[in-house]
Amino acid sequence: MDIQKSFEQRETGTLYVVPTPIGNLEDMTFRAINTLKNVSLIAAEDTRHTKNLLRHFNINTPLISYHEHNKNAREQMLLQHLKDKEDIAIVSDAGMPAISDPGHDIVQAAIKEHISVVVLPGANAALCALVGSGLSTNQFTFYGFLPRKKKEKQAELERLRDYATTLIFYESPFRVKQTVKVIQDVFDESHHIVLARELTKRFEEYTRGTVREVLEWIETQELKGEYCIIVEKGQAKDEQLSLWWSNLTIQQHVDHYVREGFSTKEAIKHAASDRQLPKRTIYQAYHN
Repeated sequence: MDIQKSFEQRETGTLYVVPTPIGNLEDMTFRAINTLKNVSLIAAEDTRHTKNLLRHFNINTPLISYHEHNKNAREQMLLQHLKDKEDIAIVSDAGMPAISDPGHDIVQAAIKEHISVVVLPGANAALCALVGSGLSTNQFTFYGFLPRKKKEKQAELERLRDYATTLIFYESPFRVKQTVKVIQDVFDESHHIVLARELTKRFEEYTRGTVREVLEWIETQELKGEYCIIVEKGQAKDEQLSLWWSNLTIQQHVDHYVREGFSTKEAIKHAASDRQLPKRTIYQAYHN
């Protein structure tokens, strides 16, 4: 068991996980800038990329590479710096480290050594795309990059098809067309999806529609930039059972769970989950 009190005095340094802008430098927070200025060392996915960011904000902290190909060799060195009471920041090329980017392993290693890990809030492409998509945000599943090979990609999407959550994927512009075609095969052409690209940048773009509409649009486009693909939530296998409440009023729906032995609070929570509505909406309708 490990209890971390992040800002109490400790015998080690602190590992700071610092998100960086996904495109627009104005999204860098004051706290992130000050943290990068005050740590002893910055571990970066690509030092050439990060040097440009540091130069822009007049940050002169020493820089070292930490990426997928050298993370094992770097880990013990970084841990030793932390044990020597030096604070370290880890950054990726864009967004939140450890989310489809290097970072998880050093975070895990630091926790095992009882070293504080402090995560700063900041830019994240997946959440920006989800909120901007207009699809349900009540429950969602972030997957990251799907397998490159079509057969493996189809198998993963078939596994995810019955998830009653909005799905979020990252995708290269070179594979967006193939991925959307596989989504059409696994789901159907009337399923709603959203493509989001160049988020926070000048050419930010959302393409919203059915799979068929989006595929037709793709055929006329030269795709550029990294994409987020947001897929409308799937239907559970026993759809008719999942909609057993469709003829009930909200009050009847909540009362059903109360009769099953749930408290009113729990019953409202279950009804909200069934209907994919905010709990406060069910609460207000039930009590009014």
